[in-house]
Amino acid sequence: MVGSWLGNRSNRTQRADRVAAVPMPDGAGVLSCRVLDPVNQPVPHAEFVVTDTAGRKVVGGGLDPFGSFTVTVPAGEYRLAVSAEGYAPFRANARVEENALASLGEVKLHVARPPALPRPGDWEIEPTHSTIGFTARHIGLAKVRGRFNTFAGVIRLAERAEQSAMHVVIDASSIDTNVKMRDDHLRSADFLDVDRFPTLEFYSDRFAHRGGNRWAVTGALSLHGVTRTVTLDTEYLGVGNGMEGEVRAACRASTELRRDDFTVSWQTMLARGIAVVGPSITVDLDVQIVPKGGQI
Repeated sequence: MVGSWLGNRSNRTQRADRVAAVPMPDGAGVLSCRVLDPVNQPVPHAEFVVTDTAGRKVVGGGLDPFGSFTVTVPAGEYRLAVSAEGYAPFRANARVEENALASLGEVKLHVARPPALPRPGDWEIEPTHSTIGFTARHIGLAKVRGRFNTFAGVIRLAERAEQSAMHVVIDASSIDTNVKMRDDHLRSADFLDVDRFPTLEFYSDRFAHRGGNRWAVTGALSLHGVTRTVTLDTEYLGVGNGMEGEVRAACRASTELRRDDFTVSWQTMLARGIAVVGPSITVDLDVQIVPKGGQI
């Protein structure tokens, strides 16, 4: 078990007075828990999952503002998992009896040790195991997802990670939504205008640690002839080894762009006044990097 269980480690089952106000079907009981951080404050953004003995999810969700949850489940044996960004997970077994409250009391989450950073030096994006994708809203209903198939990037990691820098170049004509007619339109002057602006470029030398494995990478994005400041909300995933033993590091990142900020202002409205393409685009990156030229 990771995390601390405050008080008695066995289930504390209480009847009548504690559950009288909770309507329960026949054969059901109540499971509850409160989650605290290392200074005994609630962790309201934590999430919990209750599974049965076969590992199937029974119920799950977020906690209330006090860091607590109370759920009604069929009487039986369960496994509880509680997780929160920046904290080590908590796991425990629980037995819920019919018409009774099984309270795990208060559990304390411990701050997770962040994964080790890559060694300083020059790294490059490994495109085979990396993706640069985007999501746009279509006619106010469906989401259209796409990606750029051709890109390259270099990251210079400093001794102090906050002093690192990166440069990424994307081939605008490599846009791919899996529909040729739509992709041709996106390459046209109505959108990316790839004949005039063949690349998108991002440069950053502002890496800010937000705690745990979260980083903010702020830089200049040049798109459609316009340069704007953009911040990537980045989750660092750690260092590992590939199939041939090569060192790799990985991260996920996302940001939201407004089309008008980059003068990609093509606008066609449906009869009921809804834009064919939404005003904002969500960009998601899933990136692996390797030492440049095998230097590290």
